[in-house]
Amino acid sequence: MKLADLFRRVDSISPDEARQMLADRGDGVSLVDVREPREYEQGHIPGAILMPMSVFTDRMKELDPSKPVITY
Repeated sequence: MKLADLFRRVDSISPDEARQMLADRGDGVSLVDVREPREYEQGHIPGAILMPMSVFTDRMKELDPSKPVITY
């Protein structure tokens, strides 16, 4: 993933659409929680990767470019 990818238009999906996408594709989707660690500890979607916005650009290379990414 390139930095320029962060600035292209992205689709928004509803919570129900995200649930369906995760149900249909399972491990074929990267689910990324961009909140801070204390927020993540209070509750998060099972399987979500914690990647706070403060470090997202440094860590985005960890994401599989062949998978769609859902961020919340």
